[in-house]
Amino acid sequence: MNKGRDPLERIANALERLAPSAPPATNWLSAPAYVWEGSGAREVGDLTALPLSLLRGIDDQKTRVHDNVARLATGSAAHDMLLWGARGMGKSALLRAAVKQVQDGAPGALGLVQIAPDALDTLPRLFESLSAAERKFVIFIDDLGFADNDAVGPRRLRSWLEGGVEARSSNCRLAVTANRRAILARQASEQDPDSGDAALNPRDAVDDKLALADRFGLSVGFHPCDQSDYLKIVRGYTDPLGLDFTDADALEWASRRGQRSGRTALQFVVELAGRAGIAL
Repeated sequence: MNKGRDPLERIANALERLAPSAPPATNWLSAPAYVWEGSGAREVGDLTALPLSLLRGIDDQKTRVHDNVARLATGSAAHDMLLWGARGMGKSALLRAAVKQVQDGAPGALGLVQIAPDALDTLPRLFESLSAAERKFVIFIDDLGFADNDAVGPRRLRSWLEGGVEARSSNCRLAVTANRRAILARQASEQDPDSGDAALNPRDAVDDKLALADRFGLSVGFHPCDQSDYLKIVRGYTDPLGLDFTDADALEWASRRGQRSGRTALQFVVELAGRAGIAL
C-alpha cells in the first residue's frame, strides 16, 4: 500500500514545487506609491515627482487638483478626477506632484496606486483589497483610452465611478488622465446626418460618450500653451538651477519638436543642464 502511494506523493510534491507561489500580501500602509499589476501590487519606495512650485503655466489646474487630493487625505469629501487635454502639458506630472506634496505634509495618510496598462479589468479586486486599509488612496489610470468597438470597458468604468456593485471603495478616488474630455474617440459619422444610420440620433451618440466624463466630479482641462506660457514654463525650471538661455534657443527647440508644451520645456532644460554638466 505504501509503495503504491509513494510515486503519487512524489508527483504531487514535485508539482507543488513547480507551481508558482502566491504573491505576498501587500502592505498598503508602508509605501508612498504602488503599481497594481492585476494579481498583486509592487511597492514603490520613493515617489518621484517634480516640486509643485516648478510646474508653471497651469496655476488654476494646480490649485484644483492639489486641493482635492488634500481633502481626500484628511478624510473630507473629495472627487474622482479627470485630467484631460493637450499632450505634454503636465497632467500626469501634476497629479504626482500634488500627491507628493500632500504626502510630505501628512506622512502615511495617502497612497498612490498606479494601474498597469493591462490590469484595468482587475480593478474590483484592487478595490476589495484596499477597502480594509486604514488609509486613503488615489487610484491613478494614466493615458486612458478605449478602442472604438469597446462597449464593455467604458460601462465598467462608469460602474466603478458611480453606483455599480463593483464601485470603488469609499477610501479611494480615481484619477484618470486622457487626451480627450470624452475619453473615447469621436467618429465623424456621429455628427453626420448623411451617415446612413437613421436610427441613431447623432447628439445621443456624443452625449453617451460624454456621460462617462460626467461621472468625474472634478474635470480639469489642459490646453496647448502659447509662446509666453512656454517661456514661463522653461524659466520655472531654469531659474532654480541658474541656467541661462535665450528665448530664441528655447523657441527653436520647441519648433523642432512641433509643439510648445511643458514636456518640451523640460526636455529643453535637460539639454541645457547636460551642456552645463549639471545632474537633475
